[in-house]
Amino acid sequence: MSTPIANRYDFVYLFDVQNGNPNGDPDAGNAPRIDPETGHGFVSDVCLKRKIRNFICLAKGTADGNPDSGYDIYVKEKAVLNNQHGRAYENLDLDPKVKGAKRAENVDRARRWMCETFFDVRMFGAVMSTDVNCGQVRGPVQFAFATSADPIVPLEQSVTRMAVTTEKEAESQSGDNRTMGRKSIVPYALYRAHGFVSPQLASQTGFSEEDLSLLKQSLAMMFEHDRSAARGQMAAQACIAFRHESALGNAPAHKLFERVTVTKKDAGKPARSIGDYDIEIDESGLPSGVTVERWV
Repeated sequence: MSTPIANRYDFVYLFDVQNGNPNGDPDAGNAPRIDPETGHGFVSDVCLKRKIRNFICLAKGTADGNPDSGYDIYVKEKAVLNNQHGRAYENLDLDPKVKGAKRAENVDRARRWMCETFFDVRMFGAVMSTDVNCGQVRGPVQFAFATSADPIVPLEQSVTRMAVTTEKEAESQSGDNRTMGRKSIVPYALYRAHGFVSPQLASQTGFSEEDLSLLKQSLAMMFEHDRSAARGQMAAQACIAFRHESALGNAPAHKLFERVTVTKKDAGKPARSIGDYDIEIDESGLPSGVTVERWV
């Protein structure tokens, strides 16, 4: 029996990258995302959600196509979303072509089935009203864009592959067989993202305390299973959560976030590791009903 969430949470998630590209922008040649006005780097909420989904695939067996009950992933590589919707109607023996009140009843039943079946639907929500209609779900867990603690300096490095793709390329190089390329990296950056967990929305999707525990595990370990040459070395460094006794919350999230400060130890020197920063949490005089938890 799953335990429903009774508390609101607001959390600060800190992660870093060394000599890698944490989240390339396809509209900018896949260069690291950057705020052109301040020079600070961005990592999108979609990128973070993708890594959590990928971790769930590993932790709950979805990578081999046989997920644990309730832990399938809706948005996964090469998925056809309308086919996912069709699974709900097929499993519940519903007719997607009916009209009127029966149609609304079928959509509601299909929506509940999608929440029960797909971990990411009951966590992040989804718009599932395309073609075979399974309704829409507002997810209880949300992320804002992550922003780097300091301005970043993306570097474009030349790389050489000691091979070519076609015989024609080999002939044009007289057998030298080299292919030149470019790779964008950030030498080092510490990123900060803010996240939110709503018990009201969790009650609508079925997101439980057990699911929350899995989210915490994902935040701690998702970079450990997301290695690639492009991303360099990425790591979760801290996750500080503010737990509210009240489901509606005991304090504004932005005021709690101000209590977590990240300060560079030497302002005149470029940061190259987490050790170049001081991370402080002001727990003095917390609002009544708010406690601090460390998820990472």
